[in-house]
Amino acid sequence: MEKRKKLLESAEIEFTRVPFFEASIANIIKTAGIPRGSFYQYFEDKDDLYFYLLEGKLKKAKNYFSTLLEKHQGDLIEAVTEMHTYFLITLSDEEEKQFFKNALLYTTHRVESSFTSIWGTYLDNQEIQKVSELINRQCLNISGDKELLHIFKMVSALAFNNLIEKTVKGLTDDEAIESFKLSMNLLKQGIYKQSI
Repeated sequence: MEKRKKLLESAEIEFTRVPFFEASIANIIKTAGIPRGSFYQYFEDKDDLYFYLLEGKLKKAKNYFSTLLEKHQGDLIEAVTEMHTYFLITLSDEEEKQFFKNALLYTTHRVESSFTSIWGTYLDNQEIQKVSELINRQCLNISGDKELLHIFKMVSALAFNNLIEKTVKGLTDDEAIESFKLSMNLLKQGIYKQSI
């Protein structure tokens, strides 16, 4: 277990230091002080290790989301907005921010899926069913789970896009949060005027 712990610590250092595509197993095992064969006892390849770390970091955020839904009496938009603010500001120190920035620079479908699953893109497992049950459906203009899933997908896409925009354009936390809140308010109120 000590080897595995050293491997994970070294990998975190490497993935914080450089984007995924520049990181190397050679640097990770050198920093960990373990033989290359030991790496493959625990992980198939660099991708496997990387996503193990990323999912571990995002799991805390996923658990926090249920708490926020309870806090906001099931208001999905308010919970997502606070979650995103937490993710941008509270969650990460400088090393964490650099790790996530490097993750966003390595944007693939799998990275996007990892990030968007914070808000439950998929409703087919127990964790997401629990989240689904916490949502106050009285506030939503939906008739079933299929539409709720679509709302999750839209909210997830907006949150992920905001993270990318923050990273690429170098937005401050406040600018990114303001932009995200605008998106969430438009989603909550609708983009069409209500007919009288």
